[in-house]
Amino acid sequence: MKISCAISFVLFAAIAPLARADFVAQLAEASKPLDEGVPEVAVVRLQALLKQNLSEADWRAVAERLLQAMAAANQTADAFSLSEDPRLRQSASAKFWRAQLLARSRREAQALPLYREVAADKNSTFRTEALFGAAEMLRALGQTDEALQTFSELSRDSKWAVRAQLRAAELYLDKPDAANARRLLEKVQAQKTAEKKERHFLRGRLEMALHRPDRAIAIFQSILKDPEGATHETSTGALFALADAHLQLHTPEVGDDSLENFIEHRPSDVDLGRVFAKLDELFRAEKKPSRAELDRWARDLAQPRRAFAQWYLARFDLRLGRRDRALESFEAFRRTRPTLPALAPALLEFAQLEMEEHHFDEALAILNEARGLRPESAVIDRVNLLAARSQYYAKHFDAAIAGFEQIANSESRLASLATYNAALSWLQKGDEARFLATAEEVGNKTKDEQSRTNLRLEAGLMEAAKGDPRAADSLRSFLREFPNAERVSEAWVALAELAFHATPPRLDEARKNLARATESKLTAAAQERSDYLTIWLEDATTGSEAKVIELAKRFIQQHETSGLVPSVRMKLGEMYYRAEDFANAETQFELLAEQNSRGPFTERALFFAGEAAMASMAAQSLDRALVLFDRVVQLNGELKFAARNEQAVIERKLGKPQDALALYDEVLNGPARPAEKREATCGKGDIFFEMAATDPQNYQRAIEAYDKLAADREAPAHWRNQALFKKGLCLEKKADHPGALATFYSVLDEGTRPDRPHEFFWFYKAGFNAGQLLEAEAKWESAAAIYEKLAAAGGTRANEARERLDRLRLEHFLRQD
Repeated sequence: MKISCAISFVLFAAIAPLARADFVAQLAEASKPLDEGVPEVAVVRLQALLKQNLSEADWRAVAERLLQAMAAANQTADAFSLSEDPRLRQSASAKFWRAQLLARSRREAQALPLYREVAADKNSTFRTEALFGAAEMLRALGQTDEALQTFSELSRDSKWAVRAQLRAAELYLDKPDAANARRLLEKVQAQKTAEKKERHFLRGRLEMALHRPDRAIAIFQSILKDPEGATHETSTGALFALADAHLQLHTPEVGDDSLENFIEHRPSDVDLGRVFAKLDELFRAEKKPSRAELDRWARDLAQPRRAFAQWYLARFDLRLGRRDRALESFEAFRRTRPTLPALAPALLEFAQLEMEEHHFDEALAILNEARGLRPESAVIDRVNLLAARSQYYAKHFDAAIAGFEQIANSESRLASLATYNAALSWLQKGDEARFLATAEEVGNKTKDEQSRTNLRLEAGLMEAAKGDPRAADSLRSFLREFPNAERVSEAWVALAELAFHATPPRLDEARKNLARATESKLTAAAQERSDYLTIWLEDATTGSEAKVIELAKRFIQQHETSGLVPSVRMKLGEMYYRAEDFANAETQFELLAEQNSRGPFTERALFFAGEAAMASMAAQSLDRALVLFDRVVQLNGELKFAARNEQAVIERKLGKPQDALALYDEVLNGPARPAEKREATCGKGDIFFEMAATDPQNYQRAIEAYDKLAADREAPAHWRNQALFKKGLCLEKKADHPGALATFYSVLDEGTRPDRPHEFFWFYKAGFNAGQLLEAEAKWESAAAIYEKLAAAGGTRANEARERLDRLRLEHFLRQD
């Protein structure tokens, strides 16, 4: 037995080194793709190796390499998860790679202590790399002096000296401290081409710091003209610095050439997103930027350039107020985009637009796609915050609270904002206890009394928005307790709005409250709401049409991105229409429809644009009106059949009665509202009446249409009276004078009944026609009886009827009872 045990021990001792050698070989083979620049394959191989029955030491060795491979493959979430395994807690390598992941996720404050811990271990193979990482984190956190001190320590290391000196020079340029930057650049002993190019680039930045942009531009251009040997970071740095130099010289239209050239020749560059962002910055500075290149790249198949071009085309159009075209670009982007994390912010912007259009489900679907791109944690936090806001605006408060609280309980930079929004959500839900508790949490988290003050204001504003009778008292209480609060003007504007919307409106009180808001320092939100309310206050004042137009135009100019612009533009169009300035009215309505193609005013705007075109005397105005009304029909909304009726009127004006009849039949055979069917029925009768000039048989067709309308007991009096009057005209044309007289008289008979509402327009037309028929047949007393009936009605033409009655009595010696 003892011999057997001894033999086993000897065999184990012999086999163990062989097994260990085999593991080392396996680890080397699995790690090989990482060293060859293909970390994704290394991840797969190392994950397979990690699943084997390994000792803890071997497992740690594999996990450390896997963590490095995941970091290199940008598999950030999986890498973070692995780095949290307790078995890696004491691993310097794991700490270093976790620090790298945190740095990449822009969580510099969390990365810094890990870098410092690794750098403090003099035996760590990552010591100098960690020291450099710590310096970079200090730089990102704005702790410039500490960063410079760390780079100074690194400059004594022969391997890191040049790199540290270049970084330090860059920091001095950021300060800006041109003297120290120049001293370091003169000291740098660059040997490698890349280091020489970087030094040359920093000399260009030095020229900018010395206010010699022309010399700087020459240096940047030389690097871009001959980029061989320069790192990608240096090349793009020169590109961006050149653009900034042109911005400083106020020549952005020249600076965009280099950026466009870079994009043209590098459609898949890793920094393409940053280059497009800089190009967009120059476009914003140009007076008349050209969209030609963006349009061309958006049609080209090369990705990801196409996706970035579609994204920035949308931004371009948004600046021009063309939300409709921006949405089209985003939709095209969504259909064809590649799966790149850098494109997630574009989906975020698209979702923001959809949310503003109240398309909440669509916004949430887009945000889910953004999550699927697996962007960095900072972007994910923004995605989750916007998703919670979409739920909030959709009034799904439970879902909103869950979303906000998930962020609030994380380490996100948005945690405080999320907690604030969670408080508002509890308020909206009507849970005052949870609102107060969360508001207290906001104060504890931020140590910011202003946040608590703002929540008090938000409570009052929310009550006002809901029409809560407690709103005015809440807002006045806020003003008493916080008279010097930053947002006090918003409370005054809200009180003004409450006064304006009261029944009846308290206009003087509203004006006084707006004046109090103006006396305080107006916030941007208060200024916007105040300017908006001022328009409606003036609109409520008789004879102020010109001032309303001027205020509306000013609002659109000063608040072009406001969500209230569509409402203001609608009012501006209405005011122009009321002033019979039909050309300007049509322009405003069309602009509104184009800029908010899916907004709540779109259908009405297009309809009134058609009405303005109809009323215009301009050439081709009727054809333009037909097109506008057809766009209304295509929307298939509540004004569809009203638009068809208007098109029929236009076809009649254009001498196309058959086309008009077809349009009226579409209204009568469709699910139109009763008023629209009445208009179509009357319109058909009018067309038959007009066509009877060449074919008298059409009088009977007209009569049938008018009879149908007159028989509608639900129809308002003006429709029935109009139908009877026009039927009377048809009978008169057919020489059926007794029938015509009886029909006209039926309008008078119904119009004088005490149980029916009075309608005077068609009442008087029928009455005067009846009187004229009787006068034509010399039936003076009967005609006088008609005029007496008209005069007694007391309507708008009563005096005219009385004059005719007096004339008849004088001319024909009629007896007056």
